[in-house]
Amino acid sequence: MNNEAQTFDVAIAGGGPAGAAAALLLARSGRQVLLADAAPVAVFRVGEGLPPSAHSLLQELGVFERFRADGHRVSHGNVSVWGADKPQSVDFMFQAHGHGYQLDRPCFDAMLKHAAREAGALVCDQTRLSLPNAARDGAFDQPFRMQLSDSSGSRNIECRWLVDAGGRSGTITRRLGVERCKTDRLIAFHTLLQTDSASDCDGRTMIEAVQDGWWYSVLLPSNERLLVYLCDSDLGRTERAALLSTDGFAAKLTNAPHMHQFCQLHGYRPRRVPQGADASSGRLERFSGDGWLALGDAALSFDPLSSQGISNALYTGMAGARAINAALDGQKDALAHYNDHLAGIYRAYLSNRAHFYGYERRWAQQPFWQRRHAPPQ
Repeated sequence: MNNEAQTFDVAIAGGGPAGAAAALLLARSGRQVLLADAAPVAVFRVGEGLPPSAHSLLQELGVFERFRADGHRVSHGNVSVWGADKPQSVDFMFQAHGHGYQLDRPCFDAMLKHAAREAGALVCDQTRLSLPNAARDGAFDQPFRMQLSDSSGSRNIECRWLVDAGGRSGTITRRLGVERCKTDRLIAFHTLLQTDSASDCDGRTMIEAVQDGWWYSVLLPSNERLLVYLCDSDLGRTERAALLSTDGFAAKLTNAPHMHQFCQLHGYRPRRVPQGADASSGRLERFSGDGWLALGDAALSFDPLSSQGISNALYTGMAGARAINAALDGQKDALAHYNDHLAGIYRAYLSNRAHFYGYERRWAQQPFWQRRHAPPQ
């Protein structure tokens, strides 16, 4: 690497589905695009459900057939213990879009980045894109000066447009002084389970509400089962150390009788020590500005109950790419439309979130549920 700055039309920080979708569309439009992904290659990421409605997004990106050939596990529906003690099932075969999928996330992310690379984007894995200074040198028509760093060193680049697709942390937008507003304090404790039995063939998403939160589990393409417990970070503070241990996590699972019985029936045991992750709902105070734009979780983050994480990433990646293309073509209202559109998406999400949490009334007096039964703000 050298210190001579290379110039791009658009530089994107974050190589997940949002950043890759934006890079793919922008590169197809003839833009000079840099996509920098700082995450380790093939690392496991929670975020595995692709709902049936997302098929059209992959088709619009032109990658659906490639996606179907990658061996993701078909999901035929959901089974939930929510609002009643008896499990209830929803079968996707009765919906217009057909079945969903449980993703091999490293494979899915790699496929989207490969498509962006084929379209002409410069894709840099295990490479961090950082903004040394929070403001541009000079007026709006001057480029952002960025630093691109990997294990071999760093070099300077310049870009006309800067995109934050780096997830909830929002490193780029924070450097630009944009505030993030959280709607809740949801946190996820998760682990992977393995078994020597071949008896578990249930590809549905399983959900079970409990007194202080809820659980979900899915069977991954690797034949491992992901198990996740969600609660509020302040309510679970005293249990955090226990929930990050194998024994403590297993003890907590006994409070979810249906999920616990299922895991015992199929002989599941922990494959790794549990980990914690932010699962809160939140949004930026604004989603774009002079020469910058946020996508995916960096712009809007949703409760996993909504199953909107991957869909939101793909959709906002595509919408953001169109907004940047329009702005580069001189459409002055492109950013205003993008801001208004994402604000509307978040308002609709809050309404739907309140609706679905409202189904569960067995523990209406418990703090976790009281918070979610209050009118959305």
